[in-house]
Amino acid sequence: MFRRNVFGRFIVDDFLTDAGTPSRRRFLQGLAASGLLLTGGGMLDQRVWANPVFAAYPFGLGIASGDPSADGFVIWTKLAPLPLARNGGMPMKAVEVTYEIGSEANMRQVVQRGSALARPELGHAVHVEVSGLEPNRDYFYRFTCGGERTMTGRARTFPAANASIERAHFGVLGCQRYEDGYFTAFRHVADEHFDFIYHYGDYIYEYRMVRPNERPLPVARVMPGDPDEIYSLADYRHRYAIYKSDPDLQLAHASAPWLVSFDDHEVDNNFAGLVSEQNIPPEIFALRRAAGFQAWYEHMPLRRASIPNGPSIQAYRRFLYGDLAQIDVLDTRQSRSDQPCGDGSHAACTDALKPDNTMLGEKQEAWLAEGLRSSGARWNVLAQQVMVMRHDRDPDPKKTSYSMDKWDGAVAARQRLFDTLDSARTANAVVLTGDIHQNWAGELKANFDDPKSRTLGVEFVATSITSGGDGADMTKAGQVVLQKNPHIGFFNNQRGYMRHIMSQGGWQADYRVLDRVTTAGGAVSTRASFVVEAGKPGMSPK
Repeated sequence: MFRRNVFGRFIVDDFLTDAGTPSRRRFLQGLAASGLLLTGGGMLDQRVWANPVFAAYPFGLGIASGDPSADGFVIWTKLAPLPLARNGGMPMKAVEVTYEIGSEANMRQVVQRGSALARPELGHAVHVEVSGLEPNRDYFYRFTCGGERTMTGRARTFPAANASIERAHFGVLGCQRYEDGYFTAFRHVADEHFDFIYHYGDYIYEYRMVRPNERPLPVARVMPGDPDEIYSLADYRHRYAIYKSDPDLQLAHASAPWLVSFDDHEVDNNFAGLVSEQNIPPEIFALRRAAGFQAWYEHMPLRRASIPNGPSIQAYRRFLYGDLAQIDVLDTRQSRSDQPCGDGSHAACTDALKPDNTMLGEKQEAWLAEGLRSSGARWNVLAQQVMVMRHDRDPDPKKTSYSMDKWDGAVAARQRLFDTLDSARTANAVVLTGDIHQNWAGELKANFDDPKSRTLGVEFVATSITSGGDGADMTKAGQVVLQKNPHIGFFNNQRGYMRHIMSQGGWQADYRVLDRVTTAGGAVSTRASFVVEAGKPGMSPK
C-alpha cells in the first residue's frame, strides 16, 4: 500500500479512484493498518506510537486539574519517562492517553472515560476539558498509557452560576524557587483539601543554577545538571521538569483544582510587555516570551482557549463561584507599561504619574470594569500578582521609596481601578497578591495620604513557598514600614501559603507559615488571621 520516496517518506500509490482522487475509505483503512492513524479518531492524524513501551514510568511529572466550571474542569498530565532527558525521553510521535473520571476516590464508579493525544508539538502534554458533570462536588481522575497508570487526583466542579452558596475554602500560593528551599509547604497544602487553589505565579525561576557559597542566602538544594539561564523552549521545558518532579508539588496539584496565573519569572525577571530586563530588542525578546508561554501552557491545567499565539497568550479570565464570588484572574505582565524610571525603587519618579501608564492594558481594563459593574456576587475577588496598595518600602523613617514594578509604578492605572470599584459600588472587593516573598495585609484607601478616607477593599499578600529561604517573623525594616504605611496592618517574613474561607457573612484569611524550608519536614502553623465582615469594608485581626 505504501512505498518510500527518495526522501524516505511514505507516499500512497494505490488509493486513487477512477477520477484520479484518493478514496477516503481505502486511504484511512491503509493508514490504520500501518499504525499511522489513531483508531477511533475518525480523522486523519499525525503518526501515532501504537502500543508504547516506555523506558521508565511515563507520568513522572504528575497530574493536575484546573480551570473548573459548574459542569467540569481541565485534567492534565505530561508523558516524560526520562524527565530531564531531551524531549523527556519521548519519541517525536503522538501517543494515545486514556483517562477516567470517577465519582468516588476508589474509582469504583466511573462516570466518564475517554482518550486524548499527547502530541510532540506540546511536549506530550495532555489537556482534557471535561464537561457534563454535576456542579459543586468532588470528582476523581486518573490517566493510563502503555500499561502504566497515574495516581488518582481529586478535582471539584464549581457551583452553578447564581446558585446560593454558603461557604468556600481555598488556598493562595506561589513563588517557589528550587534552590531556596524544600517544597514542604505543598504537602501541607495537599492536607488542607481545598475547594480550589490560586497560584499567582513565579512557578519556576529562569535564572541560572545557583551553587553553594555563591550568595549569602543558603542554597538548600542544587538543581540537577548544570543549567544556565533559560531562553529556548527546550530550556523552559527542562526547568519545569526539574520543578514538577518534586513529590510535594505533585501532591498539591493532585489534591484540588488550580486557577493558575504567571508573573515574571516564567519568562524573564520584571519583564513588561515586550520590554525585557536586559533591554533586548522587542522582536528578539518576543521569541523568548513565546517559548516561556508555550512551556507554561504545556505544564499547567489550562483550557484550549489559553494556547499561546506566538508571544501572546490569553491569561486573564473570570470564574463564578455560585452567588458567593466572582473571581477575576488578572494578567499584570503581558500588556503593562514599561516600569518607569528604569525600574527599581525610587523616592520621586514623575513618570510613575503618567496618565497613560497601565498595568492591565486597555482591553483587560475594560473587561474588568464591565465585569465589576455587572457583578452580583457577594465577594468580588481580584486574583493578581503585584501589590496594589501604596507601599513605602524605605526603612528610613525620613525617606520614601516605591517599587516601580508594583502598582506604585502605574499610579494612574491604580486610580482608574479604584474609580471603577467606587463607581460600580463593588461589593466586598478582595485583592489576592503575591510576588514579594512576604506576608502583608492592608486596606485599599480612596486616598492613601488620608488614613481616614474611605476603604474600597482589602488586599491580602501571600508570601512565597520557598523564595527567600527560611526568613523570620519580623524584621527591623518591616517594623518601620508598618509605621510608615498606616493602611497596612500586618507583615511577616516567613515562608508558607494562605488559607481563605469566604462565606455569605464574612471572609477569614489565615497566614500559614513554616518554621523552616532550607531543610525538609518544616512544621506549619497559623501566624495570623484577619476577618472582613460582608458589607463593611476593612479588616480586623481575629
